[in-house]
Amino acid sequence: MNITRFFLAVSLLSAIIISTTAQTPTCYRIYLSDKNNSPYSIGNPGEYLSQRAIDKRARFNIPITEQDFPVNPLYLQKIKGSGDMVRILATSKWMNTVTVYCPENEQLLSIQSLGFVDSIIPVAAYVLEKNGDISAKRMSSFQSDSGYTADSSAFYGDGLAQIRIHNGDKLHEAGFRGEGMLIAVIDGGWYGVESCDFYRKLVEEGRFLGMYDLMPAFDSSYYSSPYMQAHGTVVSSVMAANEEEVMVGTAPEASYVFIHSEYSPSEELIEEDFWARAAEIADSLGADVVNSSLGYTRYPDFPQANTDYSTFDGLHSIASQAASILAKKGVIPCIAVGNDGGNDWHHIGKPSDAHDVLSVGACSTDSIIAGFSSRGYSFDGRVKPDVVSVGVATACYRPGNQLVISHGTSLATPVVAGLCACLWQALPQYSSLEIMQVIRENSSQYLSPDEEYGYGIPDFHSALQSLVSVNEIPKNTVKVYPNPCNDFFVIDDDSSEESVVCIYDTQGKKVAVEKKMPGNRLQIDARNLAKGVYIGQITTNNLAKKHFRIVKN
Repeated sequence: MNITRFFLAVSLLSAIIISTTAQTPTCYRIYLSDKNNSPYSIGNPGEYLSQRAIDKRARFNIPITEQDFPVNPLYLQKIKGSGDMVRILATSKWMNTVTVYCPENEQLLSIQSLGFVDSIIPVAAYVLEKNGDISAKRMSSFQSDSGYTADSSAFYGDGLAQIRIHNGDKLHEAGFRGEGMLIAVIDGGWYGVESCDFYRKLVEEGRFLGMYDLMPAFDSSYYSSPYMQAHGTVVSSVMAANEEEVMVGTAPEASYVFIHSEYSPSEELIEEDFWARAAEIADSLGADVVNSSLGYTRYPDFPQANTDYSTFDGLHSIASQAASILAKKGVIPCIAVGNDGGNDWHHIGKPSDAHDVLSVGACSTDSIIAGFSSRGYSFDGRVKPDVVSVGVATACYRPGNQLVISHGTSLATPVVAGLCACLWQALPQYSSLEIMQVIRENSSQYLSPDEEYGYGIPDFHSALQSLVSVNEIPKNTVKVYPNPCNDFFVIDDDSSEESVVCIYDTQGKKVAVEKKMPGNRLQIDARNLAKGVYIGQITTNNLAKKHFRIVKN
């Protein structure tokens, strides 16, 4: 492979500033008063949650409540019927809000008069093309098989330093590379991603579960900045890259979904509405980890929404509220703190100020904090950032399959997010909140946090050892054959204990359970399995776990 190296001095957590003057609003967030007479019910969650999400709720005893019900479709119909210019741009079931494009004051007054409308605030001054409402448009994905076996230092290529600073390579050596975990990437676009090998591998191996585009239709000028639209491409590569001896990411065997929530050419309050909607999509799909290398501080294109730092307490922002709810739904949110450490703002952004998330700052591979990394604490005094990772000269890919190095907390965050997926793969009995806390406790300055490093640089292998005896950390010694299989496959490992074998599909649904006796090979009947990729988990009586992948032809 002919890899061209570039140095990108571009800050990946910035937007193109177009205007600094107040704008006449055209978009509004409508707060609804209730979810009365909803067609949805707690007893039928399959209408609004995937089976993977439902299974996770059951696994961690997370109740399904009215909060999970989508916004009442009758209310949406009445809002849309308030005028021919009204368009639905976003909804939030957790906040019970509807975000609309409504440039006509008379039609806005009509909406305000609806009995179920509690309040309305302006959020943007967009000028949109004349077409239909926005919806979560989804791309398709495909399945086949591939994998890797190398585990030497040379294997990681340019990704070595940014994973080794966290002892993440030891997680991989133990067999935890993100297999069976789902990472949702909330970002600003994946321009050129189809040209990158890491994306093609995701598709070929059935680990790309789709893209959801939340953006309304802007005029053609939006497409004049392809690099800004490639932000998600660059960020995702830090986790998903899998080119041995060139670049291996922090979760090279995880599954991924991409959610486009960011309008890069401007910065307006409405982007928080799109972020909240993206978080809800990630939860409904059953994502295990969310990576968000986006942040909001001030709104130069909608300055009437600017506030001072007193609102950066995790409670005022709709995006920050959504991030906190996401964590309580059994997801690990990893959120960049921002690149404002060297400017007059200085502070962290939203939603990194959220409660119960991992907000991530940036350092170099020699552990020196980056000058641009935004500083904590949160306004209400909580430790922020939570942790820091490599965001200086971080190895990544950009369109054209070009291996590059770049700066930004945008790059530090996916280093952590990928390793979170690997750690949780190793410790599936622990909740998202417990996994985040053990990461904090195994960071370099947990006992003396500060506003630059937070709790410091996390040691993911130490986090694993703190919960599982080193002698119980499983090695990847499972032999599975034939692979791919047709009617059956055989599992052969070196365990001297009785164990339980569970087979999961790529959505996390358990499709088979078998007991395996010590020292015996186990034959699994595969005739009833649909074609595709499956993840196997072997659990011994002492809760040690091993994992494997099997493909059904």
